[in-house]
Amino acid sequence: MSRLQVAVIDYGMGNLRSVANAFKAVAPDIAIAVTSDPAVIADAERVVFPGQGAMPDCIRELDARNLRQAVMAATSTKPFLGICIGLQMLFEHSEEGDVSGLGVYPGEVKRFPVDRMIDAQGGKMKVPHMGWSQVHQTHAHEMWAGIPDQSRFYYVHSYYVAPTEGALTAATTAYPFDYTCAIARDNVFAVQFHPEKSAEAGLQLLRNFVNWKP
Repeated sequence: MSRLQVAVIDYGMGNLRSVANAFKAVAPDIAIAVTSDPAVIADAERVVFPGQGAMPDCIRELDARNLRQAVMAATSTKPFLGICIGLQMLFEHSEEGDVSGLGVYPGEVKRFPVDRMIDAQGGKMKVPHMGWSQVHQTHAHEMWAGIPDQSRFYYVHSYYVAPTEGALTAATTAYPFDYTCAIARDNVFAVQFHPEKSAEAGLQLLRNFVNWKP
């Protein structure tokens, strides 16, 4: 049997099937599996950690399913794509539930501050940030291939990442202030938005991941 090419991690949360189906749409000939088996994840060529939900639940389920070590190994050994909570969990600490993340990168996960959620006209902006927003690419990266700067992607979140190291940031979004919506380092690329819900720009990102050779 040929090696599994994309493992989508199943930790009991998130819209896993829609992510897997989006990959099948852009790369119908590759082997994709939604799995909670650490051995399968370890053997896969590429790993995707998608998700929705709260950070405390995410970390709890990772440990309950014995997935922490497999995820940590994937972030250092193979192409890794984090989506939404799959971005947030990579950092040291989250204000959501006051919990520790995986600590792959230094930084905090912060809640949108009520006193700053004011638009240019003085109106209140809603939390969660839900809907389409432009993404400003802060530096060139293979994962942005074929995706014009300021393309719009779909978001659903109340928390955002604040990396300690500015060089980690691969893109920002304004809501209403600029915050990091994508990070990149070595074999890891992770985004706050949902590419599987982001029309052609999102599908192109997934297509790029399948072909990415960091």
